[in-house]
Amino acid sequence: MAQLSTLGHTRVMQATHCPICYEQLEVREVGPCMECGSDPREINEARAGRHTYAEYRIFGELSLVLCDFCQADFSSYDQTYFGLPLGTRVGMEHGWHFVRDVQPVITKDKCCPKCGFRLPFLEFIVHARELHSQSNGVA
Repeated sequence: MAQLSTLGHTRVMQATHCPICYEQLEVREVGPCMECGSDPREINEARAGRHTYAEYRIFGELSLVLCDFCQADFSSYDQTYFGLPLGTRVGMEHGWHFVRDVQPVITKDKCCPKCGFRLPFLEFIVHARELHSQSNGVA
């Protein structure tokens, strides 16, 4: 069974459905950003070198590779989406730790056609919710 290490957890490649909405996943070309990387416009921008990418630890040991736009926009998420209580800040200035720069390589990954995200971002959401439910929402 093929596995990838992601977000501090083992990811089984046989995932067939979105862990958020349960829609069947599709394999697509993706850019490096785990949030917007399945968007065809982002793939073109990655190929053209219009974005920079970096991996960050967010919410403790959970990590994400994000483009510069998604890094800046992350704080616009409703914090309850990640299992945090209202009023909790989620932007880069709140506990993010830089891990490494990431090159703009186009690969294939599983994506949810309904949610619009790559599987690693969907798994990040699930793991963040689990983490915050165990810690009563303290990041």
